[in-house]
Amino acid sequence: MSLRGGLLAVLLVLASPAIASNTLIVAGRSVAVAKSAMTVTPDREWNRILSPPAPNEVWTIDGQDLNELDFFGGIATNQSLFGEKMKRRSRPQPFFNATMLITDVPALLENSYRALININVMAIDQIEPVTFAGHQGIRFTYGYTPRDEVRRKGEAHAAIVDGKLYMITFEAPALHFFDAGIAAARAVVASATVAATKK
Repeated sequence: MSLRGGLLAVLLVLASPAIASNTLIVAGRSVAVAKSAMTVTPDREWNRILSPPAPNEVWTIDGQDLNELDFFGGIATNQSLFGEKMKRRSRPQPFFNATMLITDVPALLENSYRALININVMAIDQIEPVTFAGHQGIRFTYGYTPRDEVRRKGEAHAAIVDGKLYMITFEAPALHFFDAGIAAARAVVASATVAATKK
């Protein structure tokens, strides 16, 4: 299948109605995310997805099926990444713990995805130390294939600040859309700050 044909197939699978009831995030304005101490300043417009209460906040440019930026702000001990969405009887939900090492976070995300969307194959790829939101953290990449069989690629940045987890993930279909959106996502990540609690 040609690249053009493959892209058309992905578009047909992922086509969704225009975003209607979401909040526009304007470029150049600092905004607090996930009801936390984390703030970001995007360099372009994004749409904030209106969803039931959860620890994470979701932004998108073209719709969640095509690109998704997730903010996890101040996840505390015994709290899951996705809150109420994670209450499933068949698979136990993983919880963050302040005693975790930052290198444990990729496995936390992987196990959360396995419980949330029932995926069997997910790979954590590159893991490296970085400065994120003004703190020592990590960057890692990952990939998985959900039920729609459209392979997705992701990139995450995370840090543990004052015993709480702060993380931004970006993911999109591996064919075209990840590469098309990653620069905008990285610009948001680069602008992120988390104010440490004064003692």
